[in-house]
Amino acid sequence: MSTRRLSMVFIGLLVGVLTLSAIVRFGWFPGRAVQSALLVSGNIEAHESVLGFKTVQSRLVELPFDEGQWVDAGTVLARLDDSDYRQEVAVDRSALAVQERQLEAAEENLEAAKKIVAIDQADLAQKSIDFERARNLWETKVASAQTRDLAHTALKQSTAMLQRDQALLGVAEKNLAVARSSVENGRDRLKLAEINLGYTVLTAPFAGVILVRQAELGEVMLPGTPVVTLADLDHVWLRAYINEKDIAKIRFGQRAVIRTDTYPDKRYEGRISFISSQAEFTPKSVETHAERVTLVYRIKIDVDNSGGHDLKPGMPADASIELKPSSASN
Repeated sequence: MSTRRLSMVFIGLLVGVLTLSAIVRFGWFPGRAVQSALLVSGNIEAHESVLGFKTVQSRLVELPFDEGQWVDAGTVLARLDDSDYRQEVAVDRSALAVQERQLEAAEENLEAAKKIVAIDQADLAQKSIDFERARNLWETKVASAQTRDLAHTALKQSTAMLQRDQALLGVAEKNLAVARSSVENGRDRLKLAEINLGYTVLTAPFAGVILVRQAELGEVMLPGTPVVTLADLDHVWLRAYINEKDIAKIRFGQRAVIRTDTYPDKRYEGRISFISSQAEFTPKSVETHAERVTLVYRIKIDVDNSGGHDLKPGMPADASIELKPSSASN
């Protein structure tokens, strides 16, 4: 057999083997095409949080991390000069101490006023008894009119004293209410000052990677000015789009395998976590006009990225969504 004939036979065998392999792998049979997986492409996204100081304004004195560094939840990311805010806390704390002493004095004054009124009431009761006795004795000619008049005068004096002390009791009650209100306001001011002091420290709300550092040491930071952008790389997702004809083939929780050109030998497990209920045109980032005017549905595939944080926001990736035979057949 000639070399040419052997080459033709070898090529024919190779084509046959590749065809058989395709039939076994993808389930292609004459008259029936069964799709075992749905391929989609998109970009990796992650939860990103732009962090800044809330209601305080001061000079940035600490910024220990650079872009690309990993930080744990609760890590101090930045710190402002807090001297003014510490002074405010000290002033409000001192003022509150004075107000609390005034409140104690007002409570003591109220208790003293109550005791005086109680004494006055007892004295008035006794003076009423004395006057009634003196009047009865005068009516029976046992006591003189002078004795009766003296008892009556004492009764009127006791009544006037009770009225005066009851008015002072009312003043003491009002003073106590004012003192209590003053203490409550002072505590609120101190609490607000302590909150503002706490706002001079910026901490990481979750573990992640610093994507962007928008500020530099020495800058005067205004409230709401971005300092750093933090990304949660433990939990990322692939944002992709499904053609309208394929939307019935997928469901929530469906398994997918994600691949990237950056790490071609690695596979990442994922599951569909979101399927848009509204069709949209393909994003303008798609290159051809024909593809951009196609109606598609946006999906998210959650990916476990905690192993080494290989997947980064913006990274292109492909996903192979596993299809059940019932949903794969047309």
